[in-house]
Amino acid sequence: MKIIIVGDGKIGFALTKRLAMDGHDIVVIDRNARVLEESQQAADIMTVQGSGASMDVLKEAGILNADLLIAATSSDEINILCCMMASKISDVHTIARVRSPEYSKQLNFLKKEMGLSMTFSPEQETAQEIFHLLQFPSFLKRDRFANGRVEIVEIKVTKDSVLCSQPLKKLNELVKVRVLVCAVERDNTAYIPSGNFVLEENDNIYVTAVSRELSQLVKNLGLVRERVKQALIIGGSRSSFYLSNRLISAGVLVKIIERDSNRCAELSAMLPKATIICGDGSRQEVLSEEGIDNADALITLTDIDEENLIISLFAAQRGVPKVITKVNREEYIDTFQNFGIDTFINPKQLSCSDIVRYVRAMENTTGGSMQALHYIVGGRVEALEFFADNTTDNLQIPLKDLQLKPNILIASINRSGHIIIPSGVDFIQAGDTVVVVAKAQQAIYDLNDIFA
Repeated sequence: MKIIIVGDGKIGFALTKRLAMDGHDIVVIDRNARVLEESQQAADIMTVQGSGASMDVLKEAGILNADLLIAATSSDEINILCCMMASKISDVHTIARVRSPEYSKQLNFLKKEMGLSMTFSPEQETAQEIFHLLQFPSFLKRDRFANGRVEIVEIKVTKDSVLCSQPLKKLNELVKVRVLVCAVERDNTAYIPSGNFVLEENDNIYVTAVSRELSQLVKNLGLVRERVKQALIIGGSRSSFYLSNRLISAGVLVKIIERDSNRCAELSAMLPKATIICGDGSRQEVLSEEGIDNADALITLTDIDEENLIISLFAAQRGVPKVITKVNREEYIDTFQNFGIDTFINPKQLSCSDIVRYVRAMENTTGGSMQALHYIVGGRVEALEFFADNTTDNLQIPLKDLQLKPNILIASINRSGHIIIPSGVDFIQAGDTVVVVAKAQQAIYDLNDIFA
């Protein structure tokens, strides 16, 4: 496919690398010649310098022959205008980044009246991800499938865990809940394990489980933590606003520390039930004065990765039960994950997963449509949900008799709302939705791609 990306910032660059890795023909538009040069060096792409809202620039980038335009600049208005211009002069799908809370309330109108195929908001997606994690603080990551009926959750294997030194084939006997470990991260390497795989201390495992059984899973693994009652948020960003709204609605006491006085005034007006502190959240004395020792969770949401990491390290040392850190540079995650920070949020990765799912759904012609895509194991593994229909191969055949490609695993089957954590005797039938886990470099587009 030919894809035009407008805006070569953090989100645009992440999309460029991911979609180029999938083999798409990418053209990037940006005003900044330096960042375009960096993108050319990082990926085999074409670039055009200029404004994506200009008809001449869009034509130079090849909009008349493009399949998709993604507007990912930092300006909502420019993104919407780019998509409007593109849809007026070409029969092209358009995706716009929309960050503002005001615009987010009008998304249905924007899509219908302005020719938008899809919108995305890294800030809203970040807030939603953090909110789900705070419901089960023991989990490092949660991804939902089958309309929320099944989840893949990340758990660290500790020295005293019942799972340590145990083969995966004993898992259900140990946890007394039907689950499946679909991926393991060990020493920054991703594994799609078999039943003979033996878990070790400090492994991060990705467990597929029925959502209603998560509480029992946590209890049986001895991971029970008190629910979050007080949350301390550092940074008054849009993500902080979206997250605070959700937490307050759930009965959580929220305190936000933000250094910009004007932003504090805005947040006070928008969040009357939150406590807004005007101060420097990177200073340890400020954190102490504002009750870091009483917080059940600390979430760093400033725009500076290094600041988020330092604050989170201090919170972990002070014994805050749940510490969540927003980072954009993926290399920091591998460096800092063994220093007491248990959960990282990468907004770029969250947005990329939604857009890559849309792109692959556009290309899907056989084997059922893609319903969801989430990156796990630091983006090295994909968890994908497909709808199986009559064009899907190997229906009604027991899974033990299927020949799958290497490093692919069927994690769950949703049959009319009944979730199956599969064994060898289970099978896929038309009408099922199927969650598949695979190494990211395999780029699966439809369900038939998993079969050897």
